[in-house]
Amino acid sequence: MDLTDILRAVKEGKMDLEAAEKQVRGLGFVSYANIAKLDSHRKSRTGIIEAILADCKEPEDVVEIARVMVTESKRALITRVSTKHLEALKQAFGQDKLEWNCRARTVVIHDGTPAPRTGGVVGIISAGTADIPAAEEARVVASEMGCETITAYDVGVAGIHRLIPELHKLKSMMPGAIVVAAGREGTLPTIVSGLVDVPVIGLPVSTGYGAGGGGKAALLSMLQSCSTLAVVNIDAGFVAGAYAARIANMITAAEARGKNENENQDG
Repeated sequence: MDLTDILRAVKEGKMDLEAAEKQVRGLGFVSYANIAKLDSHRKSRTGIIEAILADCKEPEDVVEIARVMVTESKRALITRVSTKHLEALKQAFGQDKLEWNCRARTVVIHDGTPAPRTGGVVGIISAGTADIPAAEEARVVASEMGCETITAYDVGVAGIHRLIPELHKLKSMMPGAIVVAAGREGTLPTIVSGLVDVPVIGLPVSTGYGAGGGGKAALLSMLQSCSTLAVVNIDAGFVAGAYAARIANMITAAEARGKNENENQDG
């Protein structure tokens, strides 16, 4: 029974408020072997999809959690997938129901149902080629949340002339938000934020070495940015992609509501 069924039962007098409250409190949680409680209603409740973090989980647990998630939500996104996790998932689901992104280390398992399309648009930029894995994780997440994604990779400040034509192409697609992944000194998000009129999410990447290496200099540089931007944690591609997609999807939904209101007034 979903929320609509519960509300209809209350309206029709088939369920009292106390029973309805108990039903609502239990919505969206599916337990697996006392080690996982899948939040299958997270997307409808918050706009952010549920994902399975494979890191630190046994391959067989990832497989079974993914199986439950596909049953509940038609698609399951798995992040930080190791070779062992990948082999277990391939054996369990087969190649035709599995989408593997080797750069992002993500797997999407599905029952044949395509990812929804919301009309939202998200731009994904990487400063260097070494920053692409984090950028790709953000791209996969935004795509699973229904957004079209546009990428511009290896356009960092060491050769800033590479950025401008790519930025023109990206802006022509009217993204609702842009994720900028950068390691080392992490300058690129500040520059992009000063050139566009949409929210920019800085994604510091653990490239770089020596003092400030491992993404620390990039993180601090973005936090100290003189341009206005949001900043996620080091290598947090999932968070960056989800945040950007949430912004883009909210913009699209607002535009659709405005269009409907105008049509109703004209009618």
